[in-house]
Amino acid sequence: MKGRRKLSGRIGSRLPAILLLITFLDPNLTAQGTSRPNPSDSAFSPELIHDLITIRDAALADDYAFRQVAHLTENIGPRPSGSAQAQQAAQYVAEELRKLGLEVRLEEVKVPHWVRGGETAELVEYPGQVPKTSQKIVVTALGGSTATPADGITAEVVVVRNFEELSALGRSKVAGKIVLFNFPFDTKKAAAGYALDAYGEAVVYRGAGAKTAAELGAVASLVRSVGGAEYRLPHTGFSTPAGIPAGAVAAEDAELVSDLAAQGKVRMRLVLTPQSLPDTTGYNVVADLRGSEHPEQVVVVSGHLDSWDLGTGAIDDGAGVAVAMETAQLLQTLHLRPKRTIRVIAWVDEESGGRGRQAYSAAHSAEFANHVAAIESDLGADHPLGFNVKMSAQAMEALKPVQKILESFGANLIKVVPFSPGADISSMSQAGVPALGIMQDGRTYFNYHHTAADTLDKIDPAELRENAAAMAVMGYALACAAQPLPR
Repeated sequence: MKGRRKLSGRIGSRLPAILLLITFLDPNLTAQGTSRPNPSDSAFSPELIHDLITIRDAALADDYAFRQVAHLTENIGPRPSGSAQAQQAAQYVAEELRKLGLEVRLEEVKVPHWVRGGETAELVEYPGQVPKTSQKIVVTALGGSTATPADGITAEVVVVRNFEELSALGRSKVAGKIVLFNFPFDTKKAAAGYALDAYGEAVVYRGAGAKTAAELGAVASLVRSVGGAEYRLPHTGFSTPAGIPAGAVAAEDAELVSDLAAQGKVRMRLVLTPQSLPDTTGYNVVADLRGSEHPEQVVVVSGHLDSWDLGTGAIDDGAGVAVAMETAQLLQTLHLRPKRTIRVIAWVDEESGGRGRQAYSAAHSAEFANHVAAIESDLGADHPLGFNVKMSAQAMEALKPVQKILESFGANLIKVVPFSPGADISSMSQAGVPALGIMQDGRTYFNYHHTAADTLDKIDPAELRENAAAMAVMGYALACAAQPLPR
């Protein structure tokens, strides 16, 4: 932790120059100058501006969110959909929000229950092999994967970089083999601030690789792990079920197999024994801090409660749930009552198909006309730069006073994206609800994302406080502005 905090400090010292460069390179990013907020803005009264500054300063001095994410990750642990830990986490968050005086509902969702089993791999034949030896491959099963037989499968490995190379091989060269997609995560893009772009390029092979390989007769599918920090850490994640085992290998092992396959025949013994158990009941935790003037109008603040099981789900996404909870905690502690209802949601099943989002949409879509905005945090807990948004130009203009308040700690950028800035709020976004996602510094996020290293020590408490401040200030501003954001 100490080393990470020092690194954060060095980055922080360069932050103004970094933000200036980002803003220069991307005309869709806007940052405010150093002027003080203008209380005369018609949508934001002097009293509201004062309250927003008070919320900001209180959040930057409070560790409520860190205490909550510590409990979720260390006391409860990993929270895969359908697990006992996911059930306990929902009960815990609901009870904590009841303590704050919110109206809390546990809304039922039928969720998948996939359980990881044994997972091993070894190369049993390869060029230059020393007799009576093999080489271990670091592997993990992908969510949704089917199982191999208990004693595994042994087959030749075909290495491709992308779908085009696989298609060019054709069924005759793929049938009966294990396909390895060796598409590297672009660490240089990530380091330059384009981690989501790098992730988007690589994750398609995790999501659809098994299905594509199965269509050509492959007996299993493997992908190079989707992430940086190549310390032989495999990254899990969801893969569309395809009737064949699907896994991810560490980046170093993907390179090893690729190098050996270029020299000659490579055969692997693969054991993956996950189980898909019957669907079970999970819960979206939905908690309302009722509005004083327009209780029917809703501003959502949210994160997702489920996680993968290799780590403890600290940055993905215990942190997002915790900062959403702190929005309510700050307002109650400061005795501030929003004009519109602020709804805290801890989503279930974001990782395994989004059934929590689907269930909320089915239950509440008739109310979406009165959903003023939806905010989600699901990109970690590093320093917030501002918000990714999907909204009208008029709505962006209305946010300028909020940007001025957030500029004191560098969280005042607004970037328009062509898609929902959060998976769980995508149904609302598609219905026209203005959608916002906290834009964290993501340069190292995918080093830990979906790995055994997603643990509490990856969270810097000071940066988590900044995330809580960004969420709470924006949420309260949207709930108390004179007019709802224009659509």
